[in-house]
Amino acid sequence: MRRGTEMHVVGNPPAERADAAANRRRILRAAADLLASGGPEAVTMDEVARAAGVGVGTVYRRFGDRARLVHALIDDLERDFQAAFIHGPPPLGPGAPPADRLRAFLHGLADRTDAQADLLFMAESGPADARFREGSYALYNRHVAMLLGPGDDTEYLADALLAPFAANLFIHQRRTRGLSLDRVKAGLDALIEGLILTRGL
Repeated sequence: MRRGTEMHVVGNPPAERADAAANRRRILRAAADLLASGGPEAVTMDEVARAAGVGVGTVYRRFGDRARLVHALIDDLERDFQAAFIHGPPPLGPGAPPADRLRAFLHGLADRTDAQADLLFMAESGPADARFREGSYALYNRHVAMLLGPGDDTEYLADALLAPFAANLFIHQRRTRGLSLDRVKAGLDALIEGLILTRGL
């Protein structure tokens, strides 16, 4: 993607009938309540349907699977983050040098991942490609690739910079290894510094 190419926020729910919208809100509220009271293991399609007072078929038709249901739970924060890096103020938004924008983006993504790590882990624990089939990952990849500029290895490097945000790895680093969020960001800065040297960002 060329620098400056316009991108659009993904994840905005399409317009829907009032009854469908009410069902969606009821299902998401039930899922959020189950998560708060019982943790990630409590959020199953059957339990969500029971708590929402709808048939489990309604939940499957509306969301498809557990991963997409969980993504819908985190959708509001996701849309805010996307809006910020697409057309918000610099350095996260347009107007700052690519290296500064890349640093702000990765730091922002670290904050976002830390705030919703358990939900993201749930969303990524479905099919093997669950993390990559949602529109947000493709948007992240395009954004990072745009900031890196042209090159045969750009898409690979974009994936490499996003790899630390896989929820299982992020949780392992934060909770098992005890890394602070500042240390995680310092590691991301080291990766960016290497790219500045090799690619002249």
